[in-house]
Amino acid sequence: MSYSVAVAGASGYAGGELLRLLSQHPEFQVVTVTAFQNAGQPLALAQPHLRSYGGLTLQPTTADVLSGHDLVFLALPHGTSGELTAHFGDHSLIVDCGADHRLANAAEWAAFYGGDHFGAWSYGVPELPVAGGKQRSALVGATRIAGPGCNASTVSLALAPGIAAGVIEERDLVAVLAVGPSGAGKSLKVENLASEILGSANPYAVGGTHRHIPEIQQSLRAAGATAPTISFTPVIVPMARGILATSTARIVPGVSVSDIRAAWESAYADEPFVHVLPEGRMPRTGDVLGSNTALIGLVVDEAAGRVVTVTALDNLVKGTAGTAIQSANIAFGLDETSGLPIDGVAP
Repeated sequence: MSYSVAVAGASGYAGGELLRLLSQHPEFQVVTVTAFQNAGQPLALAQPHLRSYGGLTLQPTTADVLSGHDLVFLALPHGTSGELTAHFGDHSLIVDCGADHRLANAAEWAAFYGGDHFGAWSYGVPELPVAGGKQRSALVGATRIAGPGCNASTVSLALAPGIAAGVIEERDLVAVLAVGPSGAGKSLKVENLASEILGSANPYAVGGTHRHIPEIQQSLRAAGATAPTISFTPVIVPMARGILATSTARIVPGVSVSDIRAAWESAYADEPFVHVLPEGRMPRTGDVLGSNTALIGLVVDEAAGRVVTVTALDNLVKGTAGTAIQSANIAFGLDETSGLPIDGVAP
């Protein structure tokens, strides 16, 4: 069976990555691509690397243009997709790669984003441990899916197994991330110019202000936490794409090293896209480039009484477009891995 697909925001980084992956999907056929400023242009002008879509022209991003497809991916700035989705009928599967439908708590939305709160959709991180199993079960048959923030899903996947198993404490969580600037989107920003980031590591949104913090806390509450606290510091580094997240947590007194490793290994033992590395191994962002795979290295710092996880993923694939397609596969009852690369690109 073939499903008709529309991609809104097709001229951006996330939209381009969606199209790259969808070009290899055996069931999903892209028939419509839209943009705002670039509407009317051939897609090839905005995404010259996507040669297989040479016949497509970017149309205006309106509800009328996007309606009538089996599947619609929205790769739009926050505050934009929420206004559109109110005008869609119920017959399509809508996957929002933006922030508008991630947070259930309106007060958290107001504090970190502002503007209208559009309500939460099924959260599109299938592997996330939640009470009673995995988030995957909430995606089966879903018609509205909220894709995750790339930083948020990385940290949540890194820490949720320990919360769910009761081996780490939910207070005093710490995460420091090295991230590529593509996660900030394609629009021109001075701080993301090559002359600003080459040869430099630049922290941003320091001190509890990053918008992904409430999303991480929401995911950890779903895994069993009550009132988790996290110090979250992202750092832009000069790589086009990728996230390397070092996340640490205090160990619950009396928990053994073997119990800790067992918590993570059992959580992801059967997952096709999230892999816990053998003891003593740590991932690199280069290991996951272009793939829908997240790699987690795990070590216990016994002197500090903390678990240390190092998680690598491609922010445009597993952090955004890949997990969106993975979630759509699940919603339609398709093979979850369909159209998604497990292997990365090297060098």
